[in-house]
Amino acid sequence: MENLNENELSPLSSLDVWEDDVLKRYPETGPAKKKEEFRNYDSPEIDGVREFYRLNHKYQTYDNVLAKKANFLKFDKMEMPWWKAMEFLNTLVDDSDPDISLDQLQHLLQTAEAIRADGYPDWFILTGFIHDLGKVLCLFGEPQWNVVGDTFPVGCAFSDKIVYPEFFAANPDIHDERFNTKYGVYSHHCGLDNVHMSWGHDEYLYHLTKDYLPEPALYMIRYHSFYSQHREQAYNHLLNAHDREMFEWVDKFNPYDLYSKSPKAPVVSELKPYYEDLIAKYLPATVKL
Repeated sequence: MENLNENELSPLSSLDVWEDDVLKRYPETGPAKKKEEFRNYDSPEIDGVREFYRLNHKYQTYDNVLAKKANFLKFDKMEMPWWKAMEFLNTLVDDSDPDISLDQLQHLLQTAEAIRADGYPDWFILTGFIHDLGKVLCLFGEPQWNVVGDTFPVGCAFSDKIVYPEFFAANPDIHDERFNTKYGVYSHHCGLDNVHMSWGHDEYLYHLTKDYLPEPALYMIRYHSFYSQHREQAYNHLLNAHDREMFEWVDKFNPYDLYSKSPKAPVVSELKPYYEDLIAKYLPATVKL
């Protein structure tokens, strides 16, 4: 990959801009906005979002994914208690952004508390609490478009249901006959466990937690940004029956991820003992990042 300048590393003013963009595309009630409406909405962030996806779609190649897995799945960058890692995530807050009033930890607590209030199992609550921890990739020098963004399979043709599909014209994989067909390196209903997804915080956290959490939680973590599938069903040809069953949990999770934000900040000191106990129940004492 060529050397990247600062604008290519961070086209968004903050990672929350991507999440706000998802909310515009997929409102809680009513039909989702048409793509032409999304592209033309009046927002000062639209240029950053477009540039983000231009870079994401250009550089999220099959080889990029394999290289990132080889690097980051060694988990040799640092080791710390899980709660400390959640606090580490707070350093991503952009103090210059006037729209961000809550830190990352508070956002995650809001998600988890909304799940808790609806009476779901404790592993589901824990999933809501940690689901964005993979964004620490930014703190290890990863560009934003290799951390957040809608996720999608690599190694096969890119669906036109992915946001801004025209930007894939710059991706070299579309000219590689191994990767540019409907199935590419995969086969009919091969199952998502056999599919390489674009690199980002979802895939990274999945590998951090795959030995500790129930399978529904792992699907929530790994595929919560796979909007072209759980909103558009664009990759049904790759899913197997077990994937379709597990995606019911992804569908349960996403409203909490997208719609639980509130300007009222949770009281972290009051909630910390509960979540530390929950972490201790399911996860090892420290996390290797």
